[in-house]
Amino acid sequence: MLGKTAGGLFWMFRYLERSENAARLLEAGWRMALTRSDTADTEWESVLTTVGARTLYKQHYDDYDAANVINFLLRDKENPGSILSMLEQARNNARLVRTALSREVWESTNECWMTLKSDLARPVPDRDLAAVLSAVRYRTAVVRGSLHGTMLRNDIYDFTRIGTFLERADNTARILDVKYYILLPSAAALGSSLDNAQWETILRSVSAYRSYRWLYPGDINAKGISDFLILDQRMPRSLAFCMAKITSHLQNLDQQYGVRYNSHDLADNMVLDRKRHSVDTIFDEGLHEFLVERIKCISQLAAQIETDFRFYG
Repeated sequence: MLGKTAGGLFWMFRYLERSENAARLLEAGWRMALTRSDTADTEWESVLTTVGARTLYKQHYDDYDAANVINFLLRDKENPGSILSMLEQARNNARLVRTALSREVWESTNECWMTLKSDLARPVPDRDLAAVLSAVRYRTAVVRGSLHGTMLRNDIYDFTRIGTFLERADNTARILDVKYYILLPSAAALGSSLDNAQWETILRSVSAYRSYRWLYPGDINAKGISDFLILDQRMPRSLAFCMAKITSHLQNLDQQYGVRYNSHDLADNMVLDRKRHSVDTIFDEGLHEFLVERIKCISQLAAQIETDFRFYG
């Protein structure tokens, strides 16, 4: 496969995953701000920090007004990380690789873009926000469903899934890091009702609240959630699950192309490193330090994949 095509598939699904993650996080922040008006500014700042948009936002706004944050993350043309901008990038990449996609995948991607472009043509009022965010999740899920239901399990499929799971792993790590290191007001809040409410918000932002309750019927706590979102291979948004999938799809490419690259070794080492850790050793090392290192490793792996498969060559 041409590197340009591989890169288009990889980034098409990274942008789709990123836009869905942003919608989930935005909804969690919105609901948290509604229920805790005294800490609303902190909630909105944490959302911006998680998606990496805080610095750019501060260049345009002086405070964390809810309406400004929501508009900035949903549809602001000055923000390349807005949901509207990312969906446009996903569609542009889909057009680039149109001949590699089934008709259903292309049509669902195009419909996703056209529908949400219309929904986001003007600022979204509070009464419509939940519906719009639900539409983002639904439309991106339809694209993913079309991929699963109509595409061959070949190198095209592998690149789309590698992009998806790299983005998902990065998002989960960032949400956990912001919660533990930035959002939590102080060490004194650990285990408090405020702390538990914030952890619950994190679970809801990755659609993991009910699954966590099934597996951990006791209290919501930092170690339990960290174990679930980092190490539990049953959880489709955990770091362990995502890295296992990335490694599997890279192995498929190794078998198809008959070439093993540096990215294969990086991914394998990340999986081995994860297996050496328990939640206790992670907390002994420092959750923040652990997550920062994983975010760095995910970024390095993504860059190495782009190099190895000559996305821009």
